[in-house]
Amino acid sequence: MKTGDKVRFLSEVGGGRVVGFQGRDIVLVEDEDGFQIPTAVTDVVVVESDNYQAKHIMTSKEVEAEREKNKGKSIKSLMGSSADDMEEDDNEPIDKQVTFRMPVEERKGGNQLSCYLAFVPIDLKDISNTRFECYLVNDCNYYLSYVYLAAEGNAWTLRNRGEIEPNTKEFIEEFGLEDLQMLGRVAIQLTAYKREKPFALKPAVDVQLRIDPVKFYKLHTFRENDFFEQNALLYTIVENDSIARSLVVDAERLKTEMYKKAAGDLLQHKHVQPRKEDVGALVVDLHAHELLETTAGMSNTDILNYQLDVFRKTMQKHLAKKGQKIVFIHGKGEGVLRAALINELRYRFKSCTYQDASFQEYGYGATQITIK
Repeated sequence: MKTGDKVRFLSEVGGGRVVGFQGRDIVLVEDEDGFQIPTAVTDVVVVESDNYQAKHIMTSKEVEAEREKNKGKSIKSLMGSSADDMEEDDNEPIDKQVTFRMPVEERKGGNQLSCYLAFVPIDLKDISNTRFECYLVNDCNYYLSYVYLAAEGNAWTLRNRGEIEPNTKEFIEEFGLEDLQMLGRVAIQLTAYKREKPFALKPAVDVQLRIDPVKFYKLHTFRENDFFEQNALLYTIVENDSIARSLVVDAERLKTEMYKKAAGDLLQHKHVQPRKEDVGALVVDLHAHELLETTAGMSNTDILNYQLDVFRKTMQKHLAKKGQKIVFIHGKGEGVLRAALINELRYRFKSCTYQDASFQEYGYGATQITIK
């Protein structure tokens, strides 16, 4: 049996031409509609071959007789029976491994990169003892080559790497609650491409995420989603070509970005000159949407604690800088965050003075603190 032979199926009606092989026991049969059907070698019979001096088309009775004849025979014996009729050839196609790859089915709207990191509890009913599975979800028409890393202090450790096919999910690892401390900070690097067709070049993705261990102890953290039958915790890596902002807070970057936003953008659009005493003030925006990529799965208390953590770390870093002014933008809202900041100032940072920040520059909902 070789490529180009015409064959019929023994176990069902139909047949086609041999277009390739998968290993030594699977033949790829292309039917009249152009579909390639992987079929066991034992389930087909050659009815026409270019090797014959005179081509012979088997009748239906001969096909039935051949089917009865081949019942119970092994693949080796079936292959050997035809070897006597053919000249031995070291380059016979059946001796070669042919890799068969099903064509990728692309979906409409899938040419924008979207990828998520997912954590799925194995036993959601026993959340305090269950183990978890980690997946990368590729929700686009691109292949993604990925590297998954975790930080241990200032060093990084490779936990997994590989390739995800379009519109699929890839299992990364399984871990228990005792392993959460090693996953506090992770990084995902992605490279996108397509096979055997031109495609739009996408930028490489390099995102760091802070994984909060507390979330894995809370049932409401895991929610219904489009990718798993069970509830899961999802972190966005890239969505609709928009790369997620890192959830790892860099104080220096935060200082630069917040100052640019408050001092640069406001001056440009409002034409307001900063007061001399405010020049050099550090501006920190504590709004949740400025600090977090998403608040999905977080309660109001979780968000408040995160904001206060950023406040405390910023204060501690600048306590030695006498005269340093820090403006915390907390918004007006119900005043819960401002009240929490004032409480911190009264009991944790007693030496510092505070006042409402300039409404002209920062609007309502900002407090200026001076380090003493």
